[in-house]
Amino acid sequence: MSTVLSEQEQQRRLNLQALIDIGINPYPADEFKVDVSAADILENYERDKLNYKNIRFAGRMMSRRIMGSASFMELQDATGRIQAYVKRDDICPSEDKTLYNTVFKKLLDIGDIIGVEGYVFTTQTGEISIHVEKLVVLTKSLRPLPIVKEADGKTYDAFTDPEQRYRMRYVDLIVNPQNRERFIKRTKLFNAMRTFFNDAGYMEVETPVLQAIPGGAAARPFITHHNALDIPLYLRIANELYLKRLIVGGFDGVYEFSKNFRNEGMDRTHNPEFTVMEIYVAYKDYNWMMSFTERLLEHCALAVNGTTKAIFGEHEIDFKAPYKRVTMADAIKEFTSFDIIGKTEEEIREAAKSMGIAVDDTMGKGKLIDEIFGEKCEGNYIQPTFITDYPIEMSPLTKKHRDNPELTERFELMVCGKEIANAYSELNDPIDQRERFEEQLRLSEKGDDEAMFIDQDFLRALEYGMPPTSGLGIGMDRLIMFLTNNASIQEVLFFPQMRPEKKEIIIELTEDEKLLLAQLQEERNILADVKQSTGLSGKKWDTATKSLRQKDLINIVVEGDNKFIIKN
Repeated sequence: MSTVLSEQEQQRRLNLQALIDIGINPYPADEFKVDVSAADILENYERDKLNYKNIRFAGRMMSRRIMGSASFMELQDATGRIQAYVKRDDICPSEDKTLYNTVFKKLLDIGDIIGVEGYVFTTQTGEISIHVEKLVVLTKSLRPLPIVKEADGKTYDAFTDPEQRYRMRYVDLIVNPQNRERFIKRTKLFNAMRTFFNDAGYMEVETPVLQAIPGGAAARPFITHHNALDIPLYLRIANELYLKRLIVGGFDGVYEFSKNFRNEGMDRTHNPEFTVMEIYVAYKDYNWMMSFTERLLEHCALAVNGTTKAIFGEHEIDFKAPYKRVTMADAIKEFTSFDIIGKTEEEIREAAKSMGIAVDDTMGKGKLIDEIFGEKCEGNYIQPTFITDYPIEMSPLTKKHRDNPELTERFELMVCGKEIANAYSELNDPIDQRERFEEQLRLSEKGDDEAMFIDQDFLRALEYGMPPTSGLGIGMDRLIMFLTNNASIQEVLFFPQMRPEKKEIIIELTEDEKLLLAQLQEERNILADVKQSTGLSGKKWDTATKSLRQKDLINIVVEGDNKFIIKN
């Protein structure tokens, strides 16, 4: 991050001061009432011209064409861009023409936010525009925008570098307004899901983000400390156990859009902070939840895109119900010819090794099966598919299968080889739950740092009695990725986690130091040769080398009888 202002930034500050000097506040506090948007004008003006005779509009100036006593500019608001026509004698009806000749032509810059009053008309070239009668400066922009230019069919200066776009999302949204659409669709998704749940009679709730025990999932948590209570706390990895407490308390259905945090790797599909929707409904099982999930996602796809179909990469996905259902054992058998049913942990470990899957001794039976499925099966499911009946070792919070005690009543929904939903017939037997937690504790002692903690208060809640319940979790970030054709989670998060921005340190060099650095062409330079090539006196040489070493720009090393100078 440069500490030196560019020439444009310096000029904008001069323009700012010039506005102040002539009595214009570049950051006024009073309200500017806006009564129309760009989209409204462009969509409705032609069929309702009388309604646009006196309008107030505000937006960011994105371009300007000065043509003597009349000019055009393009203003952008949240809905799009529209052209504005500015005539000197209209905005300056008196003898004083400062507002046009000085303010508009010289002191305004691309990126400034302008308020205008006037009327809508159609230019001779057929473009719907605003004829400006009054103009007011609302915000002075001190940094130039990376304005995208097009010429001869080519685009120049496009703000497309992903790291810059994620780090400066505010600039991305200004100069790439098409990227706003995916965030509008994200909000539509949340609203559609809320409507679906509310219409079904379920209640939105909130549960703690800071938790004494990070429960409800197998993941590595972030740890913090509460000073007043002098206790460690964890950022939640899941909200499941709190929502189940509410079912114990008597609610028939509760849901929450939960910000979760997992202190694990980052890649194109994982961010350490992410959003999950979880819903729990009493007196239901996982079969009911599969049908409920199909109807929910069909409803959401229609609300977001107007169709149940969505393009993701090279695939067209159809979220229209019903979805295919495949047991995990059948999936693994289909793609590996290995039957996991009835096999011991060691047999599964050996099978995984024979498939070329990396395993270690910390992995229990459930983790081994998960690795096999992830490596050999997951990527084959493109259309929405329910993978059902997971082995009991993989699902410590799930009820045993009613027909096979080695399995659980659980499903995951796979789309394009990725899991977007996870659901159970929830385990409500407190004795069985305690045994499952204790098995997780044994895995933790073996070195599995993602094994679950034992939540004694949750066990106590179960002992009061939780009705038969089914729960569902949906990764909202991943779902919107599929609905908007984005392979990277960073594209659907306004502000994804980034490495700290490297600061650019400005180092001033003397002419002697510049000369010395200019002579260092090779990785390793013989000291005596460089000294001779610079022509510096002994005193100047000593001063320059000492200063550059202190600035960590060079280093001098001794090897045998030779001294070498290295450019850092």
